Amino acid sequence: MKILRLILGDQLNIKHSWFKNKNENVLYCLFEMRQETDYVQHHIQKVIGFFAAMRQFHSDLKQMGHQVAYYKINSNDNKHNLTDNLNQLIQKNNIETFEYIFPDEYRLEQQLTAFCKSLKINSKVVSAEHFYTDRKELSIFFKGKKQWVMENFYRCMRKKHDILMLGGQPEGGKWNFDESNRKKWNETDTIPKAKIFKNNISDIVKDIQKAQIKTIGHFNGDTFPYPINRKQALEQLKYFCEHLLISFGDYQDAIHTEENNLFHSRLSFALNLKLIAPKDVIKTITNYYALHKNEIHISQVEGFTRQIIGWREYMRGMYWALMPAFKNENTLKNTHSLAEFFWTGNTKMNCLKHSINNSLENSYAHHIQRLMITGNYALLTQTNPDEVDAWYLGIYIDAIEWVQITNTRGMSQFADGGKIATKPYVSSAAYINKMSNYCSNCHYNKNKKTEDGACPFNSLYWNFLDDKRPFLENNYRMGMMYKLLDKMDAAELHKIKTKAKHIIEHQDEY
Repeated sequence: MKILRLILGDQLNIKHSWFKNKNENVLYCLFEMRQETDYVQHHIQKVIGFFAAMRQFHSDLKQMGHQVAYYKINSNDNKHNLTDNLNQLIQKNNIETFEYIFPDEYRLEQQLTAFCKSLKINSKVVSAEHFYTDRKELSIFFKGKKQWVMENFYRCMRKKHDILMLGGQPEGGKWNFDESNRKKWNETDTIPKAKIFKNNISDIVKDIQKAQIKTIGHFNGDTFPYPINRKQALEQLKYFCEHLLISFGDYQDAIHTEENNLFHSRLSFALNLKLIAPKDVIKTITNYYALHKNEIHISQVEGFTRQIIGWREYMRGMYWALMPAFKNENTLKNTHSLAEFFWTGNTKMNCLKHSINNSLENSYAHHIQRLMITGNYALLTQTNPDEVDAWYLGIYIDAIEWVQITNTRGMSQFADGGKIATKPYVSSAAYINKMSNYCSNCHYNKNKKTEDGACPFNSLYWNFLDDKRPFLENNYRMGMMYKLLDKMDAAELHKIKTKAKHIIEHQDEY
């Protein structure tokens, strides 16, 4: 029986059971397609990274003795549509059974489900063999509950998988050391250099240029710095354990003008393409910690573990529980356009200038830059979440919809009305100054609200609270801020709202 097996660009798990044994009757296929490069405008480094990892995976499969059909972006046989390419291979190779791995994007799930219904041959779908949970586990866990709080799910995961547990209790005496993970970094604390790979991608760059793929962001050089196979991903993980884990938790929320990575692992690209599995990461981290407890505090390890088995699994579960309606949520009725400087980095606001230029230059920003700088500003300016989604999905190298949209439309923009986050993640300049050095050399004054040179975040913050009062005033986590707003002098509030209105209408002047 001739079997065709599809591998998508984010399914590069060389340890998948599919690949354990060679079979002459199995043909694997991978495609570089305009369908995927063009459905949103991607960062040039994101396109390069996916193609580099896919081509490496193709090479690895061939070395293992598997039969592989690989369509590069400029291949003559490439029809640039997933189902058209599949139909072509099915007819050309007299395929009798088509098999695929569960996709992690809803649109691809819909496309492949419809395709299989149209086939006159057998079809089969299998697990990605990657996540701790299956798609429905989160829905089952929260069935009958009013709020789907991540912390409850995270604790369950710790117990179920016996991670950082001692005698049925959390190691260190607490489930969550989040309060210890909010230190501001300064130049006296040395940060080891980020681990950088030098994967040659000069041919890929030429192929992208020849195909005239429209991209955003910048790229100079002919090497790609992130892991593109399992071996490199494991090297990245090892480097994180040996050099960065010791301070990760302390500074995981810190931001600084001179540091792009701080103590972050740079593993998200490899994880989201499935070059490495979360179980690999957690096992390695906890084993390393067990051998170095005299050097590494539990708060450093718990903070990272929470991101992997808590946040990451939770976001995937929420994605499959809430799609497709989630993609159109706009509870706060935000309609403004995204500022033009999100595409150029040309703004006098120092925090946004650094965060956006980091994104444009490196296709990277860590979670606090994404949540409390760019996301915070987009929400305070009441930007249409469709435009915010498109920017986040395109610009970040690790952005795949299941993880991007839940964080952006849910956690960052509160467009879902609180399904994911229990309150909007908004702040004035005070938080930004607390967690960074962005305010110290900014064109604007962090302490002023309405005067000339006042930080835009300040008036935007209070204006947002006032504008969105009907949606938010009964939120128990917002009570204190609304009490402060209620005490504000009416004339002062009027000046704040006038200032905020001008900022929103003239964003690219700021």
